[in-house]
Amino acid sequence: MIKEFRGKTAFVTGGASGIGLGMARAFGRAGMNVVVADIDRDAAKAAVERLASEQIKAVPVMCDVAERAAVRAAALEAIAAFGKIHIVCNNAGVAVGGQIGTVREKDWDWILDVNLKGVVYGTEVFTPLIKSHGEGGHFVNTASMAGMIAPPGMEPYTATKFAVVAMTEGWAQQLAPFNIGASVLCPGFVRTRIHESGRARQDKYGGEGEVDALGNGPGDAAQLVLAGIDPDIVGERVVEAVRDGELYIFTHPMFKDFVAARFAGIMAAFDHAKDSKALAKVKNWPPINVPQGQN
Repeated sequence: MIKEFRGKTAFVTGGASGIGLGMARAFGRAGMNVVVADIDRDAAKAAVERLASEQIKAVPVMCDVAERAAVRAAALEAIAAFGKIHIVCNNAGVAVGGQIGTVREKDWDWILDVNLKGVVYGTEVFTPLIKSHGEGGHFVNTASMAGMIAPPGMEPYTATKFAVVAMTEGWAQQLAPFNIGASVLCPGFVRTRIHESGRARQDKYGGEGEVDALGNGPGDAAQLVLAGIDPDIVGERVVEAVRDGELYIFTHPMFKDFVAARFAGIMAAFDHAKDSKALAKVKNWPPINVPQGQN
């Protein structure tokens, strides 16, 4: 776990803009060195120049999180620059949506490789590196409120974000004995460029500019993104949560009722199961270990 930030190092994917840059700035202001990892090398360099003007020590690293080898290479560059990594923000993400049957195979491949496997690669590559220095650490995995509730038409996106929530819940328990924390960031609408994520789309998934997942019409999700909260505030919220060891990091308290409604439906389904005549025929239920509550 990380309580003191000064002199330690944070590695942030998708760090050149949006929430990634907000986290990079917030950790930098807390006294950390920052590695700005991004698929756009020029954008990463520009972000580092901006951070340097704010007296934040940072280096740019090119990283395509959809490639495990690229994540490994970026980790080696980060260690070469600062020696040790303590906080890893698996933040890079893209958006794809559509009606049933309209989402192309390469769109599914793209969003799964970036949003889901990118978090897997970042966690698996950096876990042994953080364990090796023994100073503790923390993973911040960016999901979304779409990892808690599922708006129709965004199933590829919500599938990856639900997965990030679930993986982080499990990893938090695995990592705790090694003094390594884990948090899942579930923001609502934040002023980012997620609605333009096709700008950095790799050639193997169709190339730059393909897919405008959120649309650009008045009142649609893209407009909600543009009207979202400041990414720098999200970064500050993340620093608070890491310091306090929070597992779930929320940024929009007004979404609580939506999540409560979803879980009310789930609890009602358990009541239906309890009253089921079919299940009443079960004579011997297998023993289970009830998981303990999480932070």
